[in-house]
Amino acid sequence: MASISIAVINASTVVDDAAVPPVVAALQRQVHEHFYPAWGVDADLAVVPKGQKPASGAWWLAILDNSDQAGALGYHDLTTDGLPLGKVFAKTDQQYGEDWAVTASHELLEMLGDPNINLAVLDEAETGGGRLYAYEVCDACEADQFAYAIDGVKVSDFVYPSWFESFRKAGSTQFDYQSRIRQPFQLLPGGYIGVYDISSGSGWTQITADKHNFRARPPLGSRRERRSVPARERILSTVK
Repeated sequence: MASISIAVINASTVVDDAAVPPVVAALQRQVHEHFYPAWGVDADLAVVPKGQKPASGAWWLAILDNSDQAGALGYHDLTTDGLPLGKVFAKTDQQYGEDWAVTASHELLEMLGDPNINLAVLDEAETGGGRLYAYEVCDACEADQFAYAIDGVKVSDFVYPSWFESFRKAGSTQFDYQSRIRQPFQLLPGGYIGVYDISSGSGWTQITADKHNFRARPPLGSRRERRSVPARERILSTVK
């Protein structure tokens, strides 16, 4: 039994309740069999039946329509217990022709990799300064075209710790689960990553592999948006 429990809550109008358990079963396999061996972080997932509350002490993965709904229903920055909360905007995915299951995988793994949304890695420049790279494990390879299937459910590719290790030479080790990335900090087509340029001090910005279909402005309540919010200003969820 893993030390982390994650309650999966379906509050979306575009995702049928019957569609959730098969996705959660695939996500559970991904965490146990693929993510845990690479990252050393494990979790047990459970679907919260309609009308019931998540177990106390559980982290949440909430399936919502869009960011407006997240605010209206009270799914804010943290659970009611002040614990990590991931959000899947299924209707927004639908509008962009994306798979909500891939997004759920993405959000789940990134929540496990950096639950407090405050970790970063320094890539130091030879002349001083450098960049901080946000510790997000799916952004670099997040496009649906790089997803893979578990029991017929598409899930997100994810990077290995080596992706954040600048001393690694190209092709010297495995950088992502699907072995598509060849070197540290490489972005696959459609990928992006949050960076903080130390010299400029201009705050968190995004670098992208390409501009095609990239939503530069992060959705309200997303991990990208919350990274710029100080921990003291994060809001507890108020959903009943």
